[in-house]
Amino acid sequence: MIKVALIGNPNVGKSTLFNELTGLHQHTGNWTGKTVGSMVGYKKYNGKTLEFYDLPGTYSLIPHSEEERVTSDFVINEKYGVALIVCDPLCLERNLNLVIQTLEVTKNVVVCINLIDEAKKNNINVDINRLSAYLGVKVIAISARKKLGLDELLDSLLSYQQSSFDLIYDDKVEECISIIRQHTKSKFEAIKTIIEKKSNDLIIEEKLNQINSYLGDNNINFNDSIMNSVVKCCENITENVVSKTKHKNKFNLDKILTNKLTGIPIMIIMLMILFWISIVGANYPSNLLFKLFVSLGDFLREFSINVNIPKFIYLPLIDGVYKVLTWVVAVMLPPMAIFFPLFTLLEDYGILPRIAFNLDGYFENTGTCGKQALTMCMGIGCNAVGVTGARIIDSKRERLIAILTNSFIPCNGRFPTLIMMFTMFFAVTNNSILNTTINVVLLTIFIILAVMITFVVSKILSKTLLKGNNSFFILELPPYRRPQIAKVLVRSLIDRTLKILARAVIIAAPTGLIIWLLTNITINDTTIINIVANLLNNFGLILGLDGVILTAFILGFPANEIVLPIIIMTYLSSNVMVDIEDISLIQNLFMQNGWTIITALCMIVFILFHYPCSTTLITIYKETKSIKWTALSFILPLIIGIILCMLINFIGTIIL
Repeated sequence: MIKVALIGNPNVGKSTLFNELTGLHQHTGNWTGKTVGSMVGYKKYNGKTLEFYDLPGTYSLIPHSEEERVTSDFVINEKYGVALIVCDPLCLERNLNLVIQTLEVTKNVVVCINLIDEAKKNNINVDINRLSAYLGVKVIAISARKKLGLDELLDSLLSYQQSSFDLIYDDKVEECISIIRQHTKSKFEAIKTIIEKKSNDLIIEEKLNQINSYLGDNNINFNDSIMNSVVKCCENITENVVSKTKHKNKFNLDKILTNKLTGIPIMIIMLMILFWISIVGANYPSNLLFKLFVSLGDFLREFSINVNIPKFIYLPLIDGVYKVLTWVVAVMLPPMAIFFPLFTLLEDYGILPRIAFNLDGYFENTGTCGKQALTMCMGIGCNAVGVTGARIIDSKRERLIAILTNSFIPCNGRFPTLIMMFTMFFAVTNNSILNTTINVVLLTIFIILAVMITFVVSKILSKTLLKGNNSFFILELPPYRRPQIAKVLVRSLIDRTLKILARAVIIAAPTGLIIWLLTNITINDTTIINIVANLLNNFGLILGLDGVILTAFILGFPANEIVLPIIIMTYLSSNVMVDIEDISLIQNLFMQNGWTIITALCMIVFILFHYPCSTTLITIYKETKSIKWTALSFILPLIIGIILCMLINFIGTIIL
C-alpha cells in the first residue's frame, strides 16, 4: 500500500480530487498523537492500493492555525510514501511556495496542476515539462471536476521519482541552517525551528541562542531572508513556465461585487433573495408536516387508549415529548432544507470570500479579523456551526471574539418566530407575496442591526477583556466556479441540515417532558408554568414583555423554535402545545393579553438578543474548553437584549 499525503492551498480543488479518486471508499481517520480527524480514502489501481490522506488546506508548512498545524505535522513527522501537491494554475506562483517547502522536507513528491480547463478559459498556459524540469519531479495537468488526467496522475503516484531540487539561501543563512540541520530530520525542519525560536531539545535550544546572537550581531532578519529566497525562486519559475494572453474587454464581476459602493448593497440584496426563497418555499412543506404530525399524534393517542396504556405514560410522551419534537421538526426542517443548499451554492460559487472581503475593513476597525465575516454568515444557518467555523481564525483572541458574538446573528431557527411577529404586527396588506417581501425586508433590516451590534461588541471586547493586535490576514478570492449541484445537495442536507436537526431533536425531547410536567402539575390549583410566569411578570413588564414571554424563552433554551407555541399554550391555559394555523387568531390572543406594537418590537429584539440555545452553548464549551467564556457568551447577548428592550419600552411609553 502506498500512503499519499494530499496537500495544497485552500480552494485549489484538493477535496474534489480526493473525492474523484476515492469515491465512497472514505472514512474519518486520526494519526499518531492527533485528535484532529482528516478524511482518509482508498483507491485500487493496477493491482496496487493507494491510501490518500486529505489534509487541511494550507499556504505554508510553518503553521498559523490549528488546521495548518495538522498538515505541517503530518508532512514533516508522519511516514508516508509520496506527497501529492495540488496547485491552481491561476495562482501558481503562490502555490509554489508550499511546493518548495515540501521539497525541503521530502524528495518523494508529485505535483498536480488542477483546474487546467479553467486556465485555458482564462488564456493561461503552463509549460508542464519545463515546470517538471525545474522542480525535478513529475508534474501532471488534470481537471478533477471533469475527470481529465486522473489515470496519468495515478500512474505517476505508482512510479514517483525522487527530486534533486535544493533551494540555496544566502551564505550566512545557510550557515545558521547547517548548525541546526545536524539535529533535525530535514532542512526545512531546521528552518522552521529557527523561525519559531523554540525547541524541546536542550542541545538545539543552546544552538538557537548561538544563532540568535549571530543573527543579531550581523543585523540579519532570518525570516525575511528565507522568505525572499523562496519568493524569488517562485517568481523565477513562474516567469519561465506560465504564459498568459490578456483578455480584451472581459467583464470582471469582482469590480461590482467587491466595489466599495456596490459590494455591500449587492450582498444585502442577495441575502434578501435567499430569505425570500427560503420563507416562501418552506411554507407548504411546513404546513404539510404539521398536518401529518397532528394526524400521527391522534393515531398514537387512539392506539394508546385502545391497548389500555396508562395515561401517566402516554400523555407525557404524546402531549409532551412528541408535540415538542414534531413542532421542532416541522418548523426547522423545511427552511433549513432550502436555506442550506442555497447557502452552500453561494459558498461553492465563491461568494462568501467576497463577503469577507467587503467586511474586512469594518472588522479591522473593531480590532478583529475579516474571517469573522465568514463565521457570522455560517451563524445565519446555525450558531453552533458558526462557532465551530471560528476555527479558521488563526489568532486565539480573535477566534474568541468571533465565538462570543456569533449568537448575535439570528439563526435559522429564529426566523419563523420573527416572520410570525412581522406578519401579525407589521403587515400592511392582505397580499401574501407583498407581505412576504415586507417580512424579508424587515428581517434583513434587523440582521443588519445585529451585524452593527456585533461590530460594537467586538470593538469593546478587543479593547477590554481580549486586548491585542490584529493578526495578519491573507484573504484569497477564489475564481468563480460553477457548483456541483448534486454534491451540494447531498453535503448540505446530510452534513448540515440533518446533523443540526438531529442535535435539536435530541435536546428537544427531554424539554417536551419538562414542559408537560410544568403545565400539568399544579400547586394550589395553579400550574407551575403560571407560577413561574407570575414571578417573572414585573420584570417582564419593565422590558416591554411579560412573565409568560420570559418563561417561554427560558423553556425555549434547548430550541428557539418552541418559544412561540409555549406562549400560545400558556395564554390559553392549555396543558398541551396548541396548533393554530390562523395567524389572526394568534394576533387576537396576544392583544387580549395586553400586547401592543411596543410589545411586538421588544419581542423581536429579544428574539435577536438573548442567550444562545443549549446546542450552541455546548459547542462553545467544546471549542473553548472554558466555563468562563461559555458563561460570557450566555451573558453578553442577554444583557444587550435587556438594555435594548428597556430602552424601547421607555421611549414607547413616552411617545404613546
